Amino acid sequence: MNVLLVGSGGREHALAWKLAQSPLIDTLFVAPGNPGTAQIGRNLPVEAFDIPRLVEVAQCEQIDLVVVGPEAPLAAGLADACLKAGIPVFGPTAAAAQIESSKAFAKRLMIEAGIPTAEAHIFDDPDSAADFVRTTGRAWVVKADGLAAGKGVIVPESVGDTLDAIRMLSATRAGARLVLEERLSGPEVSLIALCAGERALPLPPAQDHKRLRDGDAGPNTGGMGAYAPAPHLTPADVTDLTAQIILPALRALQNARTPFCGALYAGLILTEQGPRVLEFNARFGDPETQAILPLLDGDLLAALAACAGNGALSDDMLRGTNNAAACVVLAAEGYPDTPRRGDVISGIASVNDPRVVIFHAGTAWKNGQLTTAGGRVLGVTGVGPTLREALARAYAAVDRISFPGMQYRRDIGAKAIQ
Repeated sequence: MNVLLVGSGGREHALAWKLAQSPLIDTLFVAPGNPGTAQIGRNLPVEAFDIPRLVEVAQCEQIDLVVVGPEAPLAAGLADACLKAGIPVFGPTAAAAQIESSKAFAKRLMIEAGIPTAEAHIFDDPDSAADFVRTTGRAWVVKADGLAAGKGVIVPESVGDTLDAIRMLSATRAGARLVLEERLSGPEVSLIALCAGERALPLPPAQDHKRLRDGDAGPNTGGMGAYAPAPHLTPADVTDLTAQIILPALRALQNARTPFCGALYAGLILTEQGPRVLEFNARFGDPETQAILPLLDGDLLAALAACAGNGALSDDMLRGTNNAAACVVLAAEGYPDTPRRGDVISGIASVNDPRVVIFHAGTAWKNGQLTTAGGRVLGVTGVGPTLREALARAYAAVDRISFPGMQYRRDIGAKAIQ
């Protein structure tokens, strides 16, 4: 199979790394890719949002499957354009991708499908949202309705902070509509399933670390690290959650004539009253993917192709191993607000542990040197028989890598091993 993988981040490097292991692969193209994917496949100078050009490339290169990594091209209709051109694609249509691209759409779907979720209220203008907060006299989680690259959620501590969050998010393009949710407490878990219509193959659950600094302090980011499997869920729990959350969402989308093909990500919080869905995403998580894929036995390409209609998706296509994996994100100075670019990265070549994989996220070649080119620069993933060993391997590798202003969390997975 000739495969076109769309995207340029750490998630896409991890997908390329796993797809390249498939016996079915012929040529792997990545558009636009990064220096990491260039070591695995053939990068193409086509941006992820250039839908006409991506379809043209897929036709010219006789692509058998398009795999879409980021959410923005899905929301813009890349899958629709591929299907219209007769090209199999792993990734939902724009209508189905509303489960991520519109928080209001997702909330209504959850309520109608009976999926457990937080109490929420939807507002089309910031003044109404602010009046509601003042009337209730308590803090609410504030979410921008649209896509915000993982930065559209603010968790305030007070009424005043909630009003500030409303002002801040309503000033963004994603925040033209706002969703206010009750604040829940408990461990958060990411459950991702490969989906085809009403069939789902759940992957090992993971836990992401969103805050910039140790101890869950600082601003929200796209994700500073992740580990898998999350110890809060047993395999039986995953089966139950798939039945309670993933499958009802798929049935609701199918009933709305927007069947879902792709990776459906449920962001869960495990409260004392039971699991609740915080959000749905319409694609693989980042950096959860960098921790999950190294744990899978089986052919990822065959599973993705089955989701896209080339064969039937079955439970035995992918299996989790008995290992654990941990990914530590190395971020640029100034991330998440104004990340600095162009700093030389050193030390990667000195990492020779076979149980460590370094995924490129925001890197570029400049004058023959590898440099920073984004907020999240690298994802360093360690694998081991226990989470403690996986973390030790990841952090030992991190100690060998450096670039000016490098920042990372030193407590990824710490609560799980205490």
